[in-house]
Amino acid sequence: MKKRLTYEQKKDQAVVDLINEMFKTAGHSVTYHDVVGRTDAWYNDWTITEEQYDQWTEWGKNYLMKNLKLTAPKAEREMSMVGLSWGLKFAKKIKQ
Repeated sequence: MKKRLTYEQKKDQAVVDLINEMFKTAGHSVTYHDVVGRTDAWYNDWTITEEQYDQWTEWGKNYLMKNLKLTAPKAEREMSMVGLSWGLKFAKKIKQ
């Protein structure tokens, strides 16, 4: 029988899944395990577009609501905090 995860374990797994999905959405072949333990500002090494960021935050909101049983406003707030803490820098828009 598979042992159930504690809420803390689910939160830890959520961080891994959210960061992995952020890299995937932004089109980078990097994972959480590639950046874990780095003490530099690793999130500045890669970029994400505003559209990709919006797509990722929507995915993350739904993930948190399903897996951590958060309400929509709480999940949105958590995604804002994740984005501030570990979000990739935005790609500069090219003027046409």
